[in-house]
Amino acid sequence: MREYSLFLLFVLSIFKKGVQCNSWSIHVPSDVTGELGKMVILPCTFTHPYKTFDRTLTAIWRIKEPYNGTVVFKCTSQSASELCKTAVSYKNKYKLFGNPRHKDLSIRIDNLTWSDSERYFCRVEFSGDIHDKYESRNGIKLHLIASPRIINITVSSNGDHTFKARCTAEGEPAPALTWTSPHSSNLTSVTNTNHRVTKELQYLTHDGKYTCTAVNSHGRAEGTVYFYKFKASNSSFFLILIFVPLGIKVLVLLVILGLTLFPRGPSTAPSSLARPQPQDSTYENFDRSCSLPTEQPAARCS
Repeated sequence: MREYSLFLLFVLSIFKKGVQCNSWSIHVPSDVTGELGKMVILPCTFTHPYKTFDRTLTAIWRIKEPYNGTVVFKCTSQSASELCKTAVSYKNKYKLFGNPRHKDLSIRIDNLTWSDSERYFCRVEFSGDIHDKYESRNGIKLHLIASPRIINITVSSNGDHTFKARCTAEGEPAPALTWTSPHSSNLTSVTNTNHRVTKELQYLTHDGKYTCTAVNSHGRAEGTVYFYKFKASNSSFFLILIFVPLGIKVLVLLVILGLTLFPRGPSTAPSSLARPQPQDSTYENFDRSCSLPTEQPAARCS
């Protein structure tokens, strides 16, 4: 009888703490697919053994591996009436989508890039007992899809007086590349790196339009480059086209320079260099007309 009473007291103490029979669990899909450049939702819901819980709650998302992986998102809610405030959001592209107080840790990832293709792990923590923490072990693998895009298309020399066309495209799945050229017998080589593909068209011999087409299950893309090779017989004509206009410009410049430095027409001496004209002076006339001997002081000039 005493043991039965102790058991009833234990059961009552459990219900006073608000504990339910259910235990910890986290529910996530194994895979999620998103499109490059757009947004995606990573769902995560959980259960816990408490009927009510008003203590501090923390939601965490990490990548690569559980428990020790890099944290890309973290938010904390101090009480049931308080929203979960973001503490960590890598590159500010991770946003809380669910409500942790309603057992939903789902997040949204904006502007997806190739580097976002990782495995994600969600985790919930309740303040208090060390066992009030739970994290998904398998996580969610985020796969990206992308329609083809031509990144680069060029024509360059091989270094041995031959030429090649090079086309690089990306997409997921990796696109298949096709060259369309004036001559269909050119040799090709293909290089694949994850979602990026490069295809070279070697030993170009024909002038004209070269088109690269990239295709996968989500679309297609095209890029075009033009190739024209100057022939030796036309080299003298090409030089004439370059140097004749240049010679005309030099000749015009020399004529303008000559007219500036050597102006035509009679030169007029400056007025400041004109020879001064003789001027009459009363004093000088007096000297010329009155040069009398000093012996006759009484003489008078008229």
